[in-house]
Amino acid sequence: MKAVGVHRLTSRVLLFDRDDRILLFLTTAPDSSGMARWITPGGGVDPGESHHEAAVRELFEETGLRIDELGAPVWAHDFDVEWDDADHDTGHAEFYTAVVDAFDPSSEHWTDEERIDVLAHRWWSLAELISTDEPFEPKELVSLVRRQLPSC
Repeated sequence: MKAVGVHRLTSRVLLFDRDDRILLFLTTAPDSSGMARWITPGGGVDPGESHHEAAVRELFEETGLRIDELGAPVWAHDFDVEWDDADHDTGHAEFYTAVVDAFDPSSEHWTDEERIDVLAHRWWSLAELISTDEPFEPKELVSLVRRQLPSC
């Protein structure tokens, strides 16, 4: 059952490779439907942690990649949670960006929950994101990717 009156702070990373592809994870949504959607690396901000610190930590935990300086956030948004099994009903997300060589993410530092919820990872081109019927979050992801790519 979705928590009511719980606001969650999150940090996410738009991680691009040198071919302008973005890394996304296919994860099971916190919903009784069992739906999966593609999302960027990232997660909750722990108590006493800044958004930047959370982004650095989450990126390492979810990919094995350590980037200590991600710069300023490139986008932020407040959202309502639609999923019926979520542990919060509203949230605030801040997005950071980085460019790296393509790599296969490591699951070594995943939580037990991530080992169940993460189904796949993939580097996506902008054209693939635009043309896919697969769900992804946030709904603004295509415009975020466009704004971050120098060729767009």
